[in-house]
Amino acid sequence: MPLRCGIVGLPNVGKSTLFNALSSAGADSANYPFCTIEPNVGVVPIPDKRVARLAELAGAPETIPTTIEFVDIAGLVAGASKGEGLGNQFLGHIREVDAIIHVVRCFDDDNVVHVEADVDPARDIETIETELLLKDLDSVEQKLERTIKASRSGDKKVLVEVNFYERLVEFLGRGQPARLFEMKPDEVAWMKPLFLLTNKKVLYAANVSEEDAAAGNEYVRAVEDIARIEGAVVVTVVAEIEAQIAELDPAERAVFLEALGMHESGLDRLVHAAYDLLDLITFFTAGPNQARAWTIKRGTKAAAAAGTIHTDFERGFIRAETIKYVDYDRLGSEAAARDAGVMRSEGKEYEVQDGDVILFRFNV
Repeated sequence: MPLRCGIVGLPNVGKSTLFNALSSAGADSANYPFCTIEPNVGVVPIPDKRVARLAELAGAPETIPTTIEFVDIAGLVAGASKGEGLGNQFLGHIREVDAIIHVVRCFDDDNVVHVEADVDPARDIETIETELLLKDLDSVEQKLERTIKASRSGDKKVLVEVNFYERLVEFLGRGQPARLFEMKPDEVAWMKPLFLLTNKKVLYAANVSEEDAAAGNEYVRAVEDIARIEGAVVVTVVAEIEAQIAELDPAERAVFLEALGMHESGLDRLVHAAYDLLDLITFFTAGPNQARAWTIKRGTKAAAAAGTIHTDFERGFIRAETIKYVDYDRLGSEAAARDAGVMRSEGKEYEVQDGDVILFRFNV
């Protein structure tokens, strides 16, 4: 399954425009709230020049990049946690994603209505965060109530679980997101099934006007101040321009970006930042038929990495014949890498590294 990121924010901040640029999935966008009622989903390839280079070296006619899935979730407003603006429906969609991309309006435009009448990134971020917190608080309070009833049996383990939910309720009640909640190792199993919205990692996409594309503005700096406190990341984008860039061929795109004083599109930076946010890495397989990129969590062992290709590879794992991408690129082929002594035979406990080109050996 690809990495899934939910795009959230207030109405009219540029979510659907950004989504359209990312996925070309054709989500509607309009100058009024709630134009996106059902979540739109688009699967986007992660830009990585390495997979194309491996295909060239291996003589493979096909390249398959790793992907990221974006879910465009309709605009939230104050009161969403209580159902305002179909908020419960939209908040439910967020539960299904791995990370949240919070689009924040950082531009002035009298022709684009702001749901709060003026632009204030700090207030807008607080509005969304508050709704997510309130929804989480409601979920944990319900779980606490059920657990208290179960604890009447006198089971000491259940009483310890009650204490966990009580601490979590108090923490959320102070306006603190669940991702900052300190847990003991044996409490993680209780947190995970809650699917709390504020337990997801967040990346801020500051949507600016074209003139602020390179240097940003005071609105972006306000978002950066908030992100710095949270340990989050901010990517500056111009949603309208990104939609135009996405339609250009590579040569035209480079010229356009240079004119804007940018080396990389905002979309590419956003995709890479989302990928890094969840501490993911890429390994490759390359052969005469296909060169392919694969996504795994950093620290994944070789046998488990083989399982991302096929479960039989993990069950029958023998070894992973591994070449660093830089060596493969420098030497020009798998055979040359083997002759140079840079192809390694790794066991199932080997931690796969970003850029590893691997040939898995396994028993059927």
